[in-house]
Amino acid sequence: MNKLVKYLLPPLLVILSIFVVVQMAKLRPQPQEREVTPTAMLVDTIRPEAGVEFFEVRAQGTVRPRNQTQLAAEVGGRIVSLSDQFVAGGFFRAGDVLAEIDPSDYEAALLQAEADLASARARLSDEQARSDQARQDWQRLHDSQREPGELVLRLPQVAGAQAAVQAAEAAVLRARRNLERTFIRLPYDGMVRSRQVDIGQFVSPGTLLGVTFAIDVAEIRLPLSGQDMAFLDLPRPGESAQAPVPVRLRGTVSGQLGEWWGSVVRSEGVVEESTRLNFVVVAVQDPYGLLGTERRVPLTMGSFVHADIQGRPATGLMVLPRTALREGNSVYLVDAQDRLEIRPVEVLRTTPDRVYVFNELTTSDRVVITPISAPVPGMSLRARESETDEPMLRLLPAGELARRPGDDQ
Repeated sequence: MNKLVKYLLPPLLVILSIFVVVQMAKLRPQPQEREVTPTAMLVDTIRPEAGVEFFEVRAQGTVRPRNQTQLAAEVGGRIVSLSDQFVAGGFFRAGDVLAEIDPSDYEAALLQAEADLASARARLSDEQARSDQARQDWQRLHDSQREPGELVLRLPQVAGAQAAVQAAEAAVLRARRNLERTFIRLPYDGMVRSRQVDIGQFVSPGTLLGVTFAIDVAEIRLPLSGQDMAFLDLPRPGESAQAPVPVRLRGTVSGQLGEWWGSVVRSEGVVEESTRLNFVVVAVQDPYGLLGTERRVPLTMGSFVHADIQGRPATGLMVLPRTALREGNSVYLVDAQDRLEIRPVEVLRTTPDRVYVFNELTTSDRVVITPISAPVPGMSLRARESETDEPMLRLLPAGELARRPGDDQ
């Protein structure tokens, strides 16, 4: 009996425990069922603004002088004086004497040439007098109807004397020009980039004295792709622009942010073989502000600048920030029921931060600029008007790049 209880009691206890647990589970109150509410994603949106404005093409380039001169001595001699402005960074006016070569030998050469000229003119006067006397003697001794020969009238001697006078005059001009060349001048207002000579140094013809450049106009050579060129109204190679194409330049000079205005003056008309890029040249008047233009920040030579070029009219287009364009040339919209709509658009032009599209959008549309990792049409969204500084869905203000190139800051 004890053995029977010993073997049957444990399984009975286990079965009884399971039965009690099952009964208690059945008697437990059921939880209330609740309807699952999907969570709406919060997104930033912007609203389009339509208009008739202009494309904008961006490029970068380095400021260079339009005219740069390597000053070389035209005559030999010793440097006897240097202008205080003939130093790196010095400003000079047209006609200022930057350096002077010892003129004593050239002054003596001019005096000698003038003396030779006076002697040649005296000889010419003597030969002309002899020729006139020979004509009078011929007419007195011979028939007046017969013309005397050239030898009788000493015409070869007169011609030789005239040639000697012309040679002496040329020698005087040469000596005077050599004397003028001892004074180193330039025909433009400019600045000195470098100087290679000093007082007392002997120079020969062709010796490099320094490098200068004109400050009336600065030029920036901008590289543009073929796609960029298609959106610009530029002059044909070899032709001048009928109307200036305004260009806004931005850069940092000596730690200061500057903005300048210029205009496209020409297209080089050559595609660079290695990069397949075209080049246009932008001119800025009075870049240093030394010729009367008010400049808050001077545009110094060698500066690296960013250029915004006004392009052709962008009629019927809208500009989106680059982040608003999605895969497959589409945009995300928030519809009237605050649900996601994926709308394809026709893209005309893209830049690193902007996209130009045709008007598949209206001013009442809400365009999503927030990334959505798994977009599903119809998913719930919570729209929030964006306060980002990114370019909005608008075209460029008409006056923003259409200002006069002289309206610089």
